[in-house]
Amino acid sequence: MGETLADDDTTIAGLVAAADAALATGAASGGSESRREAEALVAAALQIGRATLLAHPERRVSDPQHARVRDWLVRRARGEPLAYLTGVREFWSLTFRVTPDVLVPRPETEDVVARALALGDELQARSGATPAVVDLGTGSGCIALAIAHERPAWRVTATDASPAALRVARGNAHSLELVHVEFVEGRWYAPLAGRRFDLIVSNPPYVAANDTALDDPALRHEPRMALTPEGDGYAALRHIIEDAPHYLRAGGCLVLEHGARQGSDVSRMLETRGFRHVRCAPDLAGRDRVTSAQWPPITAGLP
Repeated sequence: MGETLADDDTTIAGLVAAADAALATGAASGGSESRREAEALVAAALQIGRATLLAHPERRVSDPQHARVRDWLVRRARGEPLAYLTGVREFWSLTFRVTPDVLVPRPETEDVVARALALGDELQARSGATPAVVDLGTGSGCIALAIAHERPAWRVTATDASPAALRVARGNAHSLELVHVEFVEGRWYAPLAGRRFDLIVSNPPYVAANDTALDDPALRHEPRMALTPEGDGYAALRHIIEDAPHYLRAGGCLVLEHGARQGSDVSRMLETRGFRHVRCAPDLAGRDRVTSAQWPPITAGLP
C-alpha cells in the first residue's frame, strides 16, 4: 500500500489522490469509502480540518508531513485501524479519543444508546424520577458519554476493569465537558456493591475464541479482552444477565449488544432469568445486534 505514494506528491490534492489509490488497492475497499478514509488520514496527519483540506488543495506539504502520511499508510496496510492512527473516532456525532487500550467505537453500538434513551425516557415518564444508568465495560466511554450528552440530568456511571481504558474514558468526558459522569474501576458489577440502577447497558466481549473474525488484521490491533471472553463467547453476557437483578430497581431495564447470531440465545437467557418484555431489535443491516429486557414487577410493558 505505502509504495504507491510518490515522493513528488507535495500538495494536499496530490497527497489525497495518492493515499486514495493506495487505500483502494489495499485491504480497504475502493470507491467513495477509500476516498473518505484518504481525506481523514491526510487531514489528521497534516493536523488540519476536513474543510481546510477541501478548501486548499493546492497547499504545499512539508517533508515531515509527507513522511507521516507514508508511515500511516504502511501501518494501515498491516491492518491497524485508522482511529488508532488519527487518535480519534466519531460516535453519536461526538468526537472520541481512542487508543489501543480501548475498542474503536462501532456505528452499530449507537443502537445501544438509542434503545437506552428510549427506555430511560419511558421509565422517567412513568415514575417522574431521574434515571440512574450504568455502562458496564465502558472502554472509551462512548455509550455512557453519548447518553450523558443527550440526557444531562441523568445520573450516569461507567465501569471498566482496565485502568488504561478508564483514563481514556475520563479524558473523553473532560473534552466533551461531561465531567458529571462517574467512572469506577472494576470488572462488571464488582465496584457497584449495594447500588441499584434504572438502566444497565453494556457492549461486552462476545466473540467466541475460535471465531475466525479474530484473525482480521484490524481486530488483532484491538484489545483482545474487549473482543472475546474466550470459550464460546457467552461468558460475559451470561454473567451480566445473571447478576443484573441484584443491581436493577424493580421495573428497570437491561440493554445488551451481542453478536449478529446470538440474539435468540441472549433472549432465551433473559427469559430464563425472569426478565420480561424481551426485545431483540435489528440494526440498519437487518441483523439482531441489541437486545433489551425489563426486570419485573411492573404494571405495563415498555415499547
